[in-house]
Amino acid sequence: MFKLLLEMGIVMGLLALVACNTVEGVGKDLESAGEAISGTSRDVRNKQN
Repeated sequence: MFKLLLEMGIVMGLLALVACNTVEGVGKDLESAGEAISGTSRDVRNKQN
C-alpha cells in the first residue's frame, strides 16, 4: 500500500510541475498533492483500525 501511495505522490508531483507556469503555482500544486496524500493515508489508517 505504501508503494502505491508513493507512486501516486510522484505522479501527482510530476503533473503539478508540468501543469503550472509559475513558482507560486508549483507551491500551490504541491501543497494540494500533499494534502491529497495525507488524506488518503489517513483513510487507510482508519480502515486498518
